[in-house]
Amino acid sequence: MAPRAPSWTEHVVWWHVYPLGFVGADTTGADRSPAPRLLDLVPWLDHLLALGANGLALGPVFASSTHGYDTIDWFSVDPRLGTESDLVTLIETAHSKGIKVMLDGVFNHVGPEFPELVEARREPASAATELFRRGSGTDAFATFEGHGGLIALDHASPEVARRVTDVLTYWSDRGADAWRLDAAYAVPSAFWATVLPPLRHRHPDVYVVGEVLHGDYVAAVRDGGLDSVTQYELWQGIWHAVDEVNFFELDWALTRHNEFLDAFVPFTFVGNHDVTRIASQIHDERHHAHAIVPLFVLGGTPSVYYGDEFGLRAVKEARVGGDDAVRPAFPPTPAEAPWAGAPDAFPLHQQLIGVRRRNPWLHTACSRTVSVTNESLVLEVTGDGPAEALVVALNLGDSELRVSDPAPGEWLTGRDAGLDGPTLSVGPHGWAVVASLGHAAGAPVRP
Repeated sequence: MAPRAPSWTEHVVWWHVYPLGFVGADTTGADRSPAPRLLDLVPWLDHLLALGANGLALGPVFASSTHGYDTIDWFSVDPRLGTESDLVTLIETAHSKGIKVMLDGVFNHVGPEFPELVEARREPASAATELFRRGSGTDAFATFEGHGGLIALDHASPEVARRVTDVLTYWSDRGADAWRLDAAYAVPSAFWATVLPPLRHRHPDVYVVGEVLHGDYVAAVRDGGLDSVTQYELWQGIWHAVDEVNFFELDWALTRHNEFLDAFVPFTFVGNHDVTRIASQIHDERHHAHAIVPLFVLGGTPSVYYGDEFGLRAVKEARVGGDDAVRPAFPPTPAEAPWAGAPDAFPLHQQLIGVRRRNPWLHTACSRTVSVTNESLVLEVTGDGPAEALVVALNLGDSELRVSDPAPGEWLTGRDAGLDGPTLSVGPHGWAVVASLGHAAGAPVRP
């Protein structure tokens, strides 16, 4: 069984940043001039807190050739971002403000300038060759999903396991509170089950989430000894259901989500550094909020990708440099940001995170579908206690949506909606979150 996630994760909301993009570093590899750019994030920590978040999830910060995922040295900060001292300063400053820090561990593959890979290619008989997985039928090394610049490590090698444990421990010793394991789905679970126990022995409160796109999420957590995995199924269900005006798709995703919550608390999101911005995924501007609401009222450990709180738009493209638009540079301070996004996006995030802060039981809450059509979805979200229940109503249609059972209680937040006596009224293209007074047949129960 996977270890129980540390208790602090029950209250964390992450603000996810892709550092090389955020600070405007060149990710082509043409200009790798040293600069203390990581410290540019320090003025943004108060913005993170103003949003309502209390966790800083950093993308790759270790030395790499280009975009951060083609690692050169796990033990050095990328010179384009600064030095180890700069990273420690950022972590310590975050901690002084009550902010947890997550690092991105890229341990499935390395870049072509990784020293042992250079040695292995120069001297095929050297011990360095044992760190890398051979390609099928040739002497060439295997690549990650056909990317020639990403060479796969051999996860059956005890030396690879030892080194990864050393890396995790080294940076946790320097203050890292959590780890995202990149491409965890491509790594045998037995490898994580080997490298994580020594880390947890030294740092029992560390939080470890694996990047898993598809497959058996529960097995990945259980067999790898992870705390969580990225909930891509929910991400897909949310944006696609809202954009296609088909809430049956989200209803199905929520059935799966509830099953996951019985085993672990998923890492939830509606945007990250690898996908098109949520504001660009959903073409009807009236429905942007409908995709944000579920992130904060459903069970999970939520993450906000930097810029989504401003309604930024960008499309990921399948080409070299196709990620650049979704990984933009930010100005030195929030006050200097000439945002062209949606002006209501930031207060929307604040309101919803506020609801979550006042109802911390939402971390492990399950949902029950009260009613669903293509254009509308009504959920009752419940915890373990009799007073732990919310009604969430989302309306994408042109007609009013009325909800009287479960009986609505205290108004919490919403748009174009309100309480009409014992009925919750949600206008066309509106939404609402209210307390639930329970079903006509009795108090709400956890599904």
